[in-house]
Parts: sequence; C-alpha cells; structure tokens
Amino acid sequence: MATMQMKPVGFFKADPKNPRTSADETDLDHLGDDMLARGVLVPLLAKPDGTIIDGWRRWLAAERKGIKELPVIITDKPEMEIRGIQLATVFHRADLTAHEKWLAGAELMCMNPEWQLKDLAEFLHLGAPTITKLLSPSKCIAAWQEALRDGKVGISECYAASGLPEADQAALLTLKLSGASRDAIVHAGRKSRNGTASAVKVSRVKIAMPDATLVITGKELSMAEVVELLSETLKEARKAADRYDVKTWVSMMKDQTKQRSD
Repeated sequence: MATMQMKPVGFFKADPKNPRTSADETDLDHLGDDMLARGVLVPLLAKPDGTIIDGWRRWLAAERKGIKELPVIITDKPEMEIRGIQLATVFHRADLTAHEKWLAGAELMCMNPEWQLKDLAEFLHLGAPTITKLLSPSKCIAAWQEALRDGKVGISECYAASGLPEADQAALLTLKLSGASRDAIVHAGRKSRNGTASAVKVSRVKIAMPDATLVITGKELSMAEVVELLSETLKEARKAADRYDVKTWVSMMKDQTKQRSD
C-alpha cells in the first residue's frame, strides 16, 4: 500500500511525457509563497525513481523558493495506469473563472470580517491592486455581476464600473453590451470616476468593434447621451432585423428623423 513520505527536492525529476509543458513564472512565485506560508498541503505523486506523475508545478515552485523537502506518495502502478492519472489530473484541473475568483475572495472577506483588503492580499500572496480589482464586482449592480458570470464582461471592466453611481453603471453596461471594446469601457469608467465624464462632449464618436467601426456624428454628445443613443438605436435595429435589410432600415431611420424635425 502506498504511503506518504518526505523526499528531498533533488530526488524528483520531470516526466518527459507530462501533458503539462509550461508554467508561468509569476504563478510559480505565488504558489511557492503560499507553500512557504502554509506548507505543502497536497503531496506529490511519483514513481520509485522520482519521476513526477502529479505535482510538477509544486516541485518547480519549491525549487524557486528554496524549499528542501516535499511530501510525496510513491507508486509503482503500471505505466498505462500512471499515464491515465496524469491525463485525468490535467483534464480536471482548470483555472477558476473571474466570477469564481470574485466569489471566493468575497467569501474569504465574509469569513474574516476584521480583514482589510491588504489582509486578503497577504493571505493569497497577491498584490493589493489585484485584490482591489478582484473584489470590484461586489460594488457593481446585479446586472454587472450577472454579465461577469456569463462571461460577457471581465474583471477590468467591472472595476471600471464599480466606482460609479448605479445609473451610470447601467449606462456603461449598455455601452459594453452594444459592442464597445474593453479599452473604451475602461476609459469611460476612468473619466466617470474622475468626475469628468459629464463635462466632456464631442461631436464625433468612433467606436472600434471586432468586425466594424461605428461612427456617430452630430451635436456635441456626452458619454450619457452616447449610451442613450446607442441603446435606442439597438432597440430599433432589433425590431427591424427580421423584416428589413440594412439599406431599407437605414432609409427608414432617416425618414423617421426627418419627420420628427419637421
């Protein structure tokens, strides 16, 4: 029966057949810092000659941080079964989504009500700015949180919206879901947090999207007016989508605008 034992770091060696072939150095540093702080909570799995079956990143992190020994379970299972273990562990080990990381961070803060953000940063061995962004969805309206859950927005975009009043958050989300780029959302959110969004007006707005560029020209427009215009235009386009082609719809919109101005 296999039992856990301690082996020096020099005992281990990488398996050339390991399906995992690369590791981010920053992630290794974070993992190593955590191992130094809490110990190695999950033992490695290795062959009798030290070839690592599972735990390659833990071994690399230990080498980087000068950890001398690692817990390991030695197994002499047949090669085919070992290969199956390797593939299964890699297949089921997936990175958390941004939404899952936020929920985990928020739960840790709830479990430790005396913590400040710096305490969570120290606990997770991450930088304070990273933690601030990680928890920013907690300051967002439910629609932003749902969009993060569904993968429609990212943490950086949530952070851009998190310091705004609820109405402005809703407007910014409408802009994002209408096709605005991540950079445009971050830029708009930064201006709003600095109190300059309502003061800035332009007569020409150019929005780069993956397959096209949307240009709005006319009177001097604020950010809120751009959002409202995009929202109303999107509603009209959706109503016309199943009945008219683009050229006909554009002509109809032009006629409607002319009638309103008469």
